[in-house]
Amino acid sequence: MTVPSSVLDAYGFSADDIESVTGGLINQTYRVRGGNGQALAALQRLHPIFAGEVNLDLDAVTQKLAAMGMPTPRLLRTQSGKPWVEQDEAVWRCISWVEGECYAKLPTPEFARAGAELVGRFHRALDGFDYTFAFTRSGVHDTPAHFAKLREIDTKNFTEQKRAEQLRESIFDQAHLLPTMPKLPLRICHGDLKISNLLFDKVGKGLCLIDLDTMGSQTIAYELGDALRSWANRNGEDADSAGIDLNVVSQTALGYATGSEGLLNATEIGSVIVGLETICLELAARFCHDIFSDSYFGWDAERYESRRAHNLVRAQGQLALCRSVALQRSELQSAWTSAF
Repeated sequence: MTVPSSVLDAYGFSADDIESVTGGLINQTYRVRGGNGQALAALQRLHPIFAGEVNLDLDAVTQKLAAMGMPTPRLLRTQSGKPWVEQDEAVWRCISWVEGECYAKLPTPEFARAGAELVGRFHRALDGFDYTFAFTRSGVHDTPAHFAKLREIDTKNFTEQKRAEQLRESIFDQAHLLPTMPKLPLRICHGDLKISNLLFDKVGKGLCLIDLDTMGSQTIAYELGDALRSWANRNGEDADSAGIDLNVVSQTALGYATGSEGLLNATEIGSVIVGLETICLELAARFCHDIFSDSYFGWDAERYESRRAHNLVRAQGQLALCRSVALQRSELQSAWTSAF
């Protein structure tokens, strides 16, 4: 896909300034370079799940983060002052480029500690920020609803149909073993703390959070549970087997306890491992649903023959990770809470 000329004109860019950035699951991103070759901005075509108003939220929250002294990408308006551009029913926006190191997989456990400290500072900076989001995604972590959606979808004839149906039943069986989630307060959260959504400086210190369209009010159990799901998975998301790394969980707890400086109450602290186990299975259900619907998640066409094939591997991996967490639940809980 190329960037429409009307979008380029709106921001005063030329096609020669633009290069595609690979690796994102949702939005399509282009790097904008200046005349000296330096990266200046990220131009993005947002996934249809995001309305244009998500950019108003990004603008408001990043203004707050910047005021609190935190590095952050900022919304760049068009030459006429508009916060986004709509072209052929697609929303395009531009944000400032923050130079840093981005990793698809956690390089070392020390990065978990540095990243978690950054996340803790992010949460502290937004604690008490009285803001009503213009765009919200309802039911993002409504786990029973995701399971129901998977149960209700019609299966179709494709190569791996039987295998996918067996996987679906295994997910339902595992759902009966999930621990009960306690009642928790809502906080302004990033919403998608996979390790690739954190930038680090050259010495491994957490620099800033990126991909901010998923920000909103949610519980810390899902926020940090999802971070652990991404960071502490020994094999990464694109593998059909997985195991949880206890050392990474410990390092994450130590970093977050330092960065958040006592922000969480005892119930919130105790909920994070519950959130980890729950969100692993929730994501397994979502990947499994996309095996049948073949419509949502981006996929790696160089490694897999289809979106379905990629999502089959992802769903199997998240189910395996959930089982690994369940087997080590007590040890993980102890490792997490002892840091606080």
